[in-house]
Amino acid sequence: MMEPYKSPVRVVIAEDEELTRLMVKTQLEQLGYEVVGEAETGEDAVRIAIQTQPDVVIMDIRMPLMDGIEAARQIVQQHPCAIVFLTAYAEEELVNQATAAGAYAYLLKPFRKQELAPTINIALARFREMQSKDREVHELREALETRKLIERAKGILMDRLGLSEAEAFRRIHFMARNQNKTMKEIAQSIITAAEIL
Repeated sequence: MMEPYKSPVRVVIAEDEELTRLMVKTQLEQLGYEVVGEAETGEDAVRIAIQTQPDVVIMDIRMPLMDGIEAARQIVQQHPCAIVFLTAYAEEELVNQATAAGAYAYLLKPFRKQELAPTINIALARFREMQSKDREVHELREALETRKLIERAKGILMDRLGLSEAEAFRRIHFMARNQNKTMKEIAQSIITAAEIL
């Protein structure tokens, strides 16, 4: 069995059929999950998810006012979390749309209680993996941006002060340490000053 995401996992249930919603809530609570909100419509799901900040939203695809796919899109934009779609439909087009909206797992109705925890754990694991990849991409972009700025700043110092590349780098490093700033911030200030002059 997969390691739990954290204890307890906070869940919002978005399902327009009251009986299904009650059944899912009961099963979740028996499994040790914390149900922090329930929604009957897609609009309610968005509002409740933003208010409660859950780890997982279990969302019916077909709901009144706003379908689950659009609701999931809006939720993920404002509060990234794992989305599990609950549906009686296994239509390929719907599954593709749901995946594009941020689905990490699916439960086909009617489902058994034994399917609930593994499905949520899979969704959470996929969500964490995507978050980790997004962070890595962001960090790589940041490192590349920093490197470009430092290279430009070194070039300015070499040109204006007649320093070697190593001396220019040391100068930036020294200024960063002395001013308690990052090398990126120092490089940016050197570039800005050169543009003004």
